[in-house]
Amino acid sequence: MGILGGTFDPVHLGHLRSARELMAALSLDEVRFIPCGIPPHRELPVAPASIRQAMVEAAIAPCSRFRLDTRELETGSPSYTVTTLSSLRNEFPLIPLCLFLGMDAFESLPGWHRWQEVIDLAHIVVAHRPGWSVPQEGALSELLADKLTDRAGKLHEEPAGCLFIHGVTQLEISSTAIRTLIASGEDPQFLVSRAVQTIIENSGCYRS
Repeated sequence: MGILGGTFDPVHLGHLRSARELMAALSLDEVRFIPCGIPPHRELPVAPASIRQAMVEAAIAPCSRFRLDTRELETGSPSYTVTTLSSLRNEFPLIPLCLFLGMDAFESLPGWHRWQEVIDLAHIVVAHRPGWSVPQEGALSELLADKLTDRAGKLHEEPAGCLFIHGVTQLEISSTAIRTLIASGEDPQFLVSRAVQTIIENSGCYRS
């Protein structure tokens, strides 16, 4: 099972394409999109939870193996990845869980709440960008030396514990930039799906 979390404020084509490519590369049965409820390390999302949930649901509808998971929206407390993974692990004790991270998120991993426990609950799958190089020192370097594998099949042999890095199509799309574009009166076409664009237009959630 793939896991992709984020504020999804809004969910965009970069999220969808990366999830699709990683799902195929790892031969996963499904990918769960988990919208963040209350982000602990950043400002609150601009769009309310109900709108972000609707956008994710609409965006993933064309892919039968994409699923919406609302557990973080329902807790009313800060959304820590380790807590979410613990909840999933209790629900699926033997299934391999693959946490999808972009390179920026991976590089910030040592600042996460109880970050050392993340890889004990799930495999970490990093979508790398061109020109990225392996850290040569620090906590991430140690994690890579201990947990990195170049064999995707290994992620099916154990429920957690591996680190896998895979290149994906780099769509330089930013949720922040999309919100700014919409607030200035511009059209986000080809940055978000048509269904998501309709929700944005109808709700007016990013108008200045």
